[in-house]
Amino acid sequence: MAFFAYLLQCSDASYYTGHTDNLELRIGQHQAGECGGYTATRLPVTLVWSQEFATREEALAAERQIKGWGRAKKEALVAGDWHRIQQLAK
Repeated sequence: MAFFAYLLQCSDASYYTGHTDNLELRIGQHQAGECGGYTATRLPVTLVWSQEFATREEALAAERQIKGWGRAKKEALVAGDWHRIQQLAK
């Protein structure tokens, strides 16, 4: 079974980070407002990044790490700019 960490961009341009074992279902739940909380009041949302992991623990660790990042670092992740992520980590 695969697990995913993902990043959504909300209608107010903010970001939401989560993890799941069914990415398509979870994005649909967010879009329908079924997840409640943060994304439900910021619809629609757009999936801007995701990564597959072998275990739930790895996906959760990635989610927690990304949640601790600032906006610039999240935008670098979306762009796939690993050099910029490294710069911002210093």
